[in-house]
Amino acid sequence: MSDGGEKLVGVVLVSHSAQVAASVAELAKGLAGGGTVAPVAAAGGTPDGGLGTSSDLITEAARAVDRGAGVAVLVDLGSAVLTVKALLAEGDELPGGARLVDAPFVEGAVAAVVTASAGADLDAVAAAAAEAYAYRKA
Repeated sequence: MSDGGEKLVGVVLVSHSAQVAASVAELAKGLAGGGTVAPVAAAGGTPDGGLGTSSDLITEAARAVDRGAGVAVLVDLGSAVLTVKALLAEGDELPGGARLVDAPFVEGAVAAVVTASAGADLDAVAAAAAEAYAYRKA
């Protein structure tokens, strides 16, 4: 829980690369500004440091950020999606209220963490992350 005792949505960032997941997590936390920042965990690569995804690392990350308000899980590529979907289908691997969020990885992560840090619920966090698909760069 945050210092104020409120429950915040946790965010898990799943990438095929540990470095990418950790870097995006740091970027999102940094852009969330001062004050309370929602719990964020990177779940990148395989346990031996290789490229890929690990159900164990994802499960561990989701449990680490669970504060009772739900967990938004954002992923980078195809097999990460499949791994998270399999964990959700098993029903007991991820915390209750965990949700795979369809969003661009970097922009969605920033939007999710900023929104969660403001105390929004899981629906609002997921919506903010998904809205990042509409961000235009030109």
